[in-house]
Amino acid sequence: MAFVDRLDPELAPMLEVFPAALFAASGDDPPAAREMLASLMAGMAEMLPPTEVQIEERSIPGPDGDIPIAIYQPPNPAPRPGLLLMHSGGYVIGSEREDMHGISFAEHVGCTVVSVGYRLAPESTYQAAIADSFAGLNWMVDNADELGIDTSRIAIGGASAGAGLSAGLALYNRDNSGPDVALQLLIYPMLDDTHETPSGYEVTHPNVWNRDVSLKAWQMYLGDEYGTDSVSPYAAAARATDLSGLPPAFVTVGTEDLFRDESIDYAQRLMAAGVPTQLEVYPGVFHASETIAPTAAVSQRMRLGYLDALKRAIG
Repeated sequence: MAFVDRLDPELAPMLEVFPAALFAASGDDPPAAREMLASLMAGMAEMLPPTEVQIEERSIPGPDGDIPIAIYQPPNPAPRPGLLLMHSGGYVIGSEREDMHGISFAEHVGCTVVSVGYRLAPESTYQAAIADSFAGLNWMVDNADELGIDTSRIAIGGASAGAGLSAGLALYNRDNSGPDVALQLLIYPMLDDTHETPSGYEVTHPNVWNRDVSLKAWQMYLGDEYGTDSVSPYAAAARATDLSGLPPAFVTVGTEDLFRDESIDYAQRLMAAGVPTQLEVYPGVFHASETIAPTAAVSQRMRLGYLDALKRAIG
């Protein structure tokens, strides 16, 4: 059955909305892809409904210079729960201004969201992204009073590459005795640099995040480690052999997502390691389709699923 025919009927027409040129450029010319994405995100931001969430852009000290962040503050009084948000973009595009997720998390959960503008590939590799994210987590905890955050209710998470980075950060944070984390929120996470799974070969359509583009992104993100047996689990969490002692996890993915099998496998391995884990798999859903077609019934179920999971964990 063709890829389009496997999609939810409400999602199939939306497949043409995301330009194939954006995905192609992500693998071949990330700077050009960043400009394309910024324009697309600006248009999507204009369509967001009015909100009482206050958004502040600032910089914080990082291991190799300042790190840009965006802070999303809901109107409810402190102390609030907190979410460290890592943005999507295949590790090569995207920025800290991920308003669709930042605003919705802040509104639904009543949490302060700190979104990290971590360094991107190919200019930097995973070591920089992990270092920036870990710095962001520690800054969030160290400045909890200013931010109005209850440090006993902090989650880390994101979508796609942001979820993959969150999984890597959870491992790095555990191994470096970092702050307590109440949840790792993994929304269709990018975990496996090989994509040696059935779904890793099935998804090749040019209008979605596909195998060809993803492998190119991984090569840029991993640098000299790409294609070797020495890939760090902090870069590709699927490589981790010890998942014990990690924060509780929520994992969600669609059946027509390139990352379907690696997400399901990682959730199962977390469970086997004794990590409290919830897994949700949505039929007929392609990668990030709930942001492209937010009014579709399956999109609303998926979105509410991860919003409610975060609210249960820290709200």
